[in-house]
Parts: sequence; structure tokens; C-alpha cells
Amino acid sequence: MITAVVGINWGDEGKGRMVDLLASQYDIVARYQGGNNAGHTVVNERGKFILNLLPSGILRPETVNVMGPGMVIDLEHLGGELASLREKGVEVGADHLKISDRATVCMPYHPLLDGLEEDRMGEKKQGSTRRGIGPVYSDKYMRKSVRVGDLLFRDVLKERLADIVEWKNLTVEKGYGHEPLNATAMYDWLMRFGDPIMDNICDTTALLTEADDSGKSILLEAQLGALRDLDFGIFPYTSSSCTLAAYAPLGAGIPAKRLDNIVGIMKAYSSAVGGGPFVCEFSGEAAHELREAGGEYGAATGRPRRVGGFDVVASRYGVQLQGATELAVTKLDVLSGMAQIPVCTAYELDGERIDRFPLEPALEKCTPVYEYLPGFTGDITGCRKFSELPQAAQDYVRYLEDAVGCHIRYVSVGADRDQYIDRN
Repeated sequence: MITAVVGINWGDEGKGRMVDLLASQYDIVARYQGGNNAGHTVVNERGKFILNLLPSGILRPETVNVMGPGMVIDLEHLGGELASLREKGVEVGADHLKISDRATVCMPYHPLLDGLEEDRMGEKKQGSTRRGIGPVYSDKYMRKSVRVGDLLFRDVLKERLADIVEWKNLTVEKGYGHEPLNATAMYDWLMRFGDPIMDNICDTTALLTEADDSGKSILLEAQLGALRDLDFGIFPYTSSSCTLAAYAPLGAGIPAKRLDNIVGIMKAYSSAVGGGPFVCEFSGEAAHELREAGGEYGAATGRPRRVGGFDVVASRYGVQLQGATELAVTKLDVLSGMAQIPVCTAYELDGERIDRFPLEPALEKCTPVYEYLPGFTGDITGCRKFSELPQAAQDYVRYLEDAVGCHIRYVSVGADRDQYIDRN
């Protein structure tokens, strides 16, 4: 069994919470793309954990966790993340965490370049997290990047790194006018933060292939959501990788394998971090109240998220892109107390009502068409059966299910591990 857990919208849907929950049913959890530019928040009996790079199954001691070749890994950040887990009593050994030798290393000059370019763009900046994700993926596709497996071949790495730094300085020094990079300092950084993970590096393709062939179950974890996909998202306000389930086996390192199940995650309302069109966005007091009620601040950056009503147009598009076989709705409890629940059911573009998700220049001109559904009250965090929810809450979930055209199996009613409803 190979299952992918993916985001339906702009990211921050609660994938980490659902991966942590579902991981108890799987032998292996693997991240297949992205870097430390987004965070997955997991709450369990040990406390609250924010994971940027590590798979969300890392908090399940019985699972093997894999960082796949589709990822870009900041080794210094990874070291800090592992140290933070150990401070909270979570031990992560070589048997518990496997890092692909083909994964790309996000070097210190990648965040530097990210920030320099955002600063250069000024008011036209794209809202990058400045974690270096765009620059490191660019280097990967130009074949001028360092891979985790290069740490195993240090003489070759030193020579290759010197060539890369010389090339990089054409941009850093002669382009942006910044002080030049030092190849020795870059090599020392790799040694300092690479040495602690040497025992974790392996051929994860062989590991996952053997696991699947022997009947073990694998859960593939995405970062961000469908609308941040480089090809199909709100370009150029996207990530620099493929966030879709179709890429999951490839990014995890098992391109010959097929997915058996795709669990799409979406919130009971909308939220987004970063720039770009966000048709359903609230403003003023409405935005403030929803943001505070949902704790809508970026897990990686702490930036306040933009918020709005559930967007049927965007979510239906996301479900189609992901090929979701079932859905999970998170943060339903945040809506409790609203007299009416706003739902963006269509867009208006140049005076015409549309229900398709258009390209960005048209999307910038779209305005939301809202409908209002009856709200509900009361504390629903203790509900464990769908029938225990207020009738209006049940009706709201069924409405979303019909609107996006996919079965909603899981309903999250709180942040804790056990605060969910399985409708099956």
C-alpha cells in the first residue's frame, strides 16, 4: 500500500497533523519534495512540534522516516530540527531516519541569493520565505548543485564545490555587488553539518522498493498545496517544486511504483502565506478574528496568514490536480460560533460569473461570489462521531463534499492527535 498525503489549496492545510495521525497505520513515511520553507505542526502528548524538513512520522517511534531525492535539504536547519526534537525527548537514530544520497543540499548561498533578489524586486517581490528554495532548485536543474551523497566522496566534493562557488560569484559579487563567497568556508560548513548525518545517508530507492515488494506500507508526504505547484499553481507565486501527488513516487525515489490512495487535505476555510492573487481573502476585522481564532501564522516564518471563506473554485481545482481519492477537512472547530459561514462558490470576472480556476492575469481581476450557510455553536473538540456534530456542522461538511466532488473521510475538530472524526 502506497498512499500520498497532499495539500488541496495554498499549503498550511494541516498535512502534518494528518500524516502524524495516519502514520500509525504505515511502516514508512517519506517526504518527497520541498525544503524548510514551510512547516508542519503536530500536537501530541509530548507537546507541540513544528517540523520543516523532517517527515511528520518522525514522532512515531515505530516508523522509518525518509527524506527523498526530490527534497532540498538545508543541513544546518536539519541539525537544529533534530536537536530540538531531542531536547523534547524524541530520539532520532539512523534506523529511524533515512536521507537520500540523491537529495539536493541547500547551501548557505541559496538563502543569501533568495534575499538579495527579493530586495532587488522591492514592491514587486514574490513573497519568498528567503529560505533559498528557488535558487537551490534552479541550481539543481542547471546541474550545478551539491547532493547529500557527495559527502561520501570528499575529494571530489571539494573540487566540485570550488567550481560551483567560482560560478556563483559571478552572480553574488559581480551581479548583486555582495562580498564574494569563499569555497573553503562553504566546504567547512558542509563538513560541520554533514558529519552528524553520515550514518543516515543511504540509497532510499533501494530501501523503499524492497519495502514495497515485501508488503510494507508507505506514506508519502507533500509540502505546500496544489496551488503552489510550479506548473499548475498561481505562477510565479508558487514554490519551485512539484507539489502534486503525481510526482510523489518520483520525488520519494520510487518512480516505478504507483499510488494506491491519495488523501487530500483542505481547511474548513481558506488561508495562504505569501503574495499572489487570493480571491476569497477577508480584510479588516473579519480577517483578524478568523486569523486569531485559527492561529493562522506561518509555521516556518511566523508570518500572519491571509484568510478567507472556503473557496469552492480553488478547492475543486486542487482536488482535480491531486487526483484525490478521499479528503480530510481540518479546523472545523475554528468556525464554531459563527452565525453564518461564508463560502466562495464562484468568481466574477469582467462582469461574468465563472466557476473555473483561471490563469493568474485573469485571477488578479476576479472577485468572490459568496453564499452564506447556517453556522453552528458549541465546543465540538470532543466529538468523535460525525453524528455528534451539530446538524449545521454536518450539513456544512456535506456541502463541501458535494461542491468539490470528493468524499470527505476525515474531519479534524481540534489540534490534538485524537481530535478527529473518521466518517468511514
